[in-house]
Amino acid sequence: MTEVIPLDLRHLGRQRVIGSYLLQTSDGPALFGCRPATGVPELEARLAEHRLELRDIRHLLLSHIHLDHAGATGVLVREHPELQVHVSEVGAPHLVDPERLERSARRLYGDEFDTLWGELAPVPEENVHIVGSEVLGLGCFPSPGHATHHVCYLDGDGTLYAGDAAGVRIQPARFVLPPTPPPEVDLDAWDATLDEIERRGPARLALIHFGVADDVARHLAEMRTRLHDWADRVGDGASEEEFAAAAARDLGDEGGQYEHAMPFWQSYAGLKRYWDKRREDEAASG
Repeated sequence: MTEVIPLDLRHLGRQRVIGSYLLQTSDGPALFGCRPATGVPELEARLAEHRLELRDIRHLLLSHIHLDHAGATGVLVREHPELQVHVSEVGAPHLVDPERLERSARRLYGDEFDTLWGELAPVPEENVHIVGSEVLGLGCFPSPGHATHHVCYLDGDGTLYAGDAAGVRIQPARFVLPPTPPPEVDLDAWDATLDEIERRGPARLALIHFGVADDVARHLAEMRTRLHDWADRVGDGASEEEFAAAAARDLGDEGGQYEHAMPFWQSYAGLKRYWDKRREDEAASG
């Protein structure tokens, strides 16, 4: 088995916040995830450590189009026009025309948008490929819950390139945090995704945030439990301040590092929206 090593993209100078993975496919070198445009120099530096340049990478595999996973895509294709991008059918139009995605993100992040994410450049339509059940020799399957358009990739060695579907775990820590930003958190869909991951029996989980988890059964069990525990807190009426304080207690001394990868205010906002929407739907149907 080829060793699976994350490329630490050092978001805003911080280690082990956002990663990418270099992998070999049936059509040459590929990256899984690429971080925001603010981090392109870091990505190029990590590739150089492997004696590669951006132009050596033939494919970019995306789990979803959130900016911490895919924000640099358009800039990378502009610098390397032969780069081929693989993404879900729902995500693809937002790469070709990112205006709506940027508008939504600017509402969420306000004045911090440019510092956090940088430029969102469009990707030429001819560079974008819709994923199916197999992509470049890897299995691919829908994995909604964190986002409706999320997909995972599973290679023949048993490595699941999990995106955010399997949670956040800043290695070497063991704590698993459910990433629940707005606007598309869906607990039922996420439970089904975790069931599907367990059914496929991966040997390890390659996490963007951050590192490779080999204790798959324990990791997924903790992810499922904490997802529902945190959702219940918000559903039972916790305020943002109460939720953040409880989450910080859960993490203990490890909390600060996790906060950079998945801020508690975002976790709260996504779960609050989930419950608000669910209650609106129940009222409309009842």
